[in-house]
Amino acid sequence: MILAVDVGNTCTTIGFFENDRLVNSVRMSTDLSRTGDQYAADLYNLVKIEGIGFDSFEGAVAASVVPAVNEALKFAVKKILNLPLCIVGPGVKTGLNIKIDNPAQLGADLVVGGVAAVAKYPLPCIVFDMGTANTISVINQKGEFLGGTISAGMGISLDALASKTAQLPYIDLENPEEVIGTNTVASMKSGLIYGTAAMMDGMADRIEEILGQKATLVATGGRAASVVKHCKRNFLLDCDLLLEGLNIIYKKNKGN
Repeated sequence: MILAVDVGNTCTTIGFFENDRLVNSVRMSTDLSRTGDQYAADLYNLVKIEGIGFDSFEGAVAASVVPAVNEALKFAVKKILNLPLCIVGPGVKTGLNIKIDNPAQLGADLVVGGVAAVAKYPLPCIVFDMGTANTISVINQKGEFLGGTISAGMGISLDALASKTAQLPYIDLENPEEVIGTNTVASMKSGLIYGTAAMMDGMADRIEEILGQKATLVATGGRAASVVKHCKRNFLLDCDLLLEGLNIIYKKNKGN
């Protein structure tokens, strides 16, 4: 059994792999104030709930965009599973050919998403990761990571609207009924969700123009499912993409 941990700015996703199959995954909030002992208690409870023997794990791997929690996670995995936690970063083999200006600057989440995309999908491939931030990763036909874009996610955009205006409220990011809203809440839902969907469609078109060919479009991340249904382009929804990338990277580094 392999433990895979994807630490995002808002949520942490934990996956359990057996023979390269994702047995189950769970999500919990990412909390900078949580101690190593608290993470250990959470991990202990999750493993018990899943009915997995603690001695069933052979390895653990993580990708984190929140460095402040890394040591607490390492402590928890060592305490509960008696295993070192491999955190994706310098010195970890990924097999991804990164062509950006400074490959060391590429976020671990983008790395593991790129690794999984190259392994799973026809190339070229464009990966849209819809979370706290919206990131777009561009991988060409040779499997080279060319770069991408970063923009504010829907949650950040909503926070800005509600906190920086006098009369716009915080709302639930539910599906809008119409593109043209007939009240404030409906208009905000439309702007956030249809606006994000239109961004995805438009950016896919622009990137394909640069690549000179059609690409496989993949959407992942916590907000992806609520948006892709409103896109005009055909996006493949893959909510487990990053966990699968972590499993692949663990195998590449097994025994190191």
